[in-house]
Order: sequence, then structure tokens, then C-alpha cells
Amino acid sequence: MSQTIAAGTRPAAGAALTVLGAISLSHGLNDMLQSLLPAIYPVLKREFGLSFGEIGAITLVYQLTASVLQPVVGHVTDRRRVAFSLPAGMCCTLIGLLMLAAAGNYALLLASVGLVGVGSSIFHPESSRVARLASGGRHGFAQSLFQVGGNAGASLGPLLAAGVVATGGQKSVAWCALAAVPGIMLLTYVGAWYREQGTARAVAVHAVAAPAVGRGRVAWVMTVLMALMLSKFFYTASMSNYYTFYLIQRFHLPVRDAQYCLFIYLAAFAAGTFLGGPIGDRIGRKRVIWVSILGVLPFTLVLPYLGFWATVAITVPIGLLLASAFPAIVVYAQELVPGRVGTVAGLMFGLAFGLGGLGAASLGLLADRAGIDAVFRISAFLPALGLLAAFLPEHRGARHA
Repeated sequence: MSQTIAAGTRPAAGAALTVLGAISLSHGLNDMLQSLLPAIYPVLKREFGLSFGEIGAITLVYQLTASVLQPVVGHVTDRRRVAFSLPAGMCCTLIGLLMLAAAGNYALLLASVGLVGVGSSIFHPESSRVARLASGGRHGFAQSLFQVGGNAGASLGPLLAAGVVATGGQKSVAWCALAAVPGIMLLTYVGAWYREQGTARAVAVHAVAAPAVGRGRVAWVMTVLMALMLSKFFYTASMSNYYTFYLIQRFHLPVRDAQYCLFIYLAAFAAGTFLGGPIGDRIGRKRVIWVSILGVLPFTLVLPYLGFWATVAITVPIGLLLASAFPAIVVYAQELVPGRVGTVAGLMFGLAFGLGGLGAASLGLLADRAGIDAVFRISAFLPALGLLAAFLPEHRGARHA
């Protein structure tokens, strides 16, 4: 009976692929605007005379609203479908950035950044749910396509800041905010499609499905997944935030050349994000998680001891492997807890935001105390936590018909 209902709610392939493209492009626009914030910190510091502590408070407000609220949003929308929550979230981001452009004091800066974080909290769990609904059973592929849009957008945020805000100042943030308008239009289309799918019935079906493991083990498995995510996002933070400083200090590279090297790593990271989901559809999520995290260990261990060209080359497999883990982790967790797609997506993306921020701060303190080389020598051992993947139970998610 439940299989009949589930089949009846499966969306048409052509429309679903269009929706996946729209949600991936919207993810790119959303994350481009979100990544604009840290990129304009130097401008805000100059125009408001902020201390580093005040800059840190801005980051804290954003991280709290962008990470802590995500599981809450996912839990609420698991219980009650809100078809047009996605364009509403993008509207929050738009309004927050317009407030940021016009803010005349520090309190308004904090309020505007908090609103931008709320937009992200609404967007990620709901868009991940829509991507799963439109997957046609290829959950890994859909999650990867969705996430690669976000990675591409995040890499464009600093370029947008350099090209517009660096020359135009704080008020020019309003021009950047206009990128949210096509995002709102795309997400309105997605919301209309979402409403037509009878999602409430589909959620009800998944909610009564048998869990992948016994309920008593769910908490333990989720703890293991969180430890694996800590390994991934702490090492990712070392590359995203300190790789250019490492190249400049160790090899005396100009800033521009170091940025080009960072782009090579980010391009490999984006490719890995796209590959991780479809491979997981074929060989299983656990295998992808195992290889993605533990498999990167030999490369991270040798990176601090290589010459320049070998260092640049080895960041390609590091980016490919590290990025492929997250789509597999998200889908694995969603299959582990059927009927809680939004809650799980909110928890995973919230952890990604929170762990990334915590990793950047912790490694920054390490760099201040022991030097930038120590960051890469010590963080090189983080992928060893991939051994914990041995404790993940094998389970097979829904297969593509």
C-alpha cells in the first residue's frame, strides 16, 4: 500500500530535472550572497572603526542564526509543509543585505547580519528536502547537484566583493543584494511545483517507513556522523582560510598567485561535491564516506613536507575526496531517519556551518601561537577519524526505479 502511494507521488522526470536545476542555481545565488559577508569585513572595519572583537561578534551573530536555527526550521517543516518558505528565506537575505548597506551604527549591522543568517537557515533544510523530492530515487545525485551549486556560488562571493564593494564601499552592498531577485523568482517557481506534488502525503508515507537501524542505535550512529563531519570541516577550514597564508609564507608567493592556487583546490572541491552523491547511489553511502575521509589521510600527511608544485598538485585529490563525503553523509542520515528529511538536513547543514566556523577560529588561534606551518602539520591527522566509519551500519536507501 505504502509503495503504491509513494509511486503515485513521484514527480515527472522532466519537470523534476528542471526543479533540480533551479534549486541548484538558487543555492549558488544564496551562498554567493552569504559568502559576501566575510569578504566585506575589511570594508566594515574601515568605515565603522571596528575592533577584531567586534568583527568576531558579527561572525558569531551570523553563525548562530545560520546554523542553530536550521534544525528548528527543518523540524517545523517536517510537521507542516510551507510551500513558499524558500522565496521567503531569500527575501530575508535580500532585506538583510539592504539593511547592511544602509546601516549607520553597529547595532543595525548586527541586526542585518542576523537577518541574512535567518535567510540561510530557512533555505538549506527546505531546499535539501525539495532536491530529495525531485530526485526520482537518485538521492545522491540530487544532493550533489544541489550542493555543487552552493560551492560554486560561495567561490563567487569574494570576487563580487572585490569587484563591487571594495571600490564602492558599504552602500554598494545594495547592488550585490539585487542578485537575490532572480533567486526569489526561481524559488517561487520551485515553491509552486512543491505545492503541486502532494508532499504532505509523501512525508506521511516516509514517516511510517521502517528505520534503517533500531531506534536505540540512531543516536550512536548520528554521533559517529558528527565526528566524521568534524574531521571533514575542520580540515576544510584549514584549506579555505589558511592555505593562501601557508603558500605565501612557505614559498614566498605573491597574494594573487596564492589565490590562483586556492582556486585550483576549490575547483577540485566542487567536482568532488558533484561526484560523491552519484557514486554513493551506485556503491553505497558508507563506502563513499569511508573512502572520502580516511582515503584523504595519506595526502594530508605528506602535504606539509612537499615542494611548491607537488603541494599544488596534491590539493586536487584532497579537494575531490573531502568534498565527496558531505552529499553521502546527508543522504545516509536522511535514510537513517525516514520521515525527518528537513530535520536531518537542517542538522547536517547547521553542523557544517557551525563546525566550519569553530574550525577556522580554533586553527587561527593555533596559527597565532605556533605558526601557520603547525596548522597543516597538526590538522593533517584529522582524517584519521575516518576510521569511525567502521561503526556505521550498512543500509540501502531507495533505489532508482
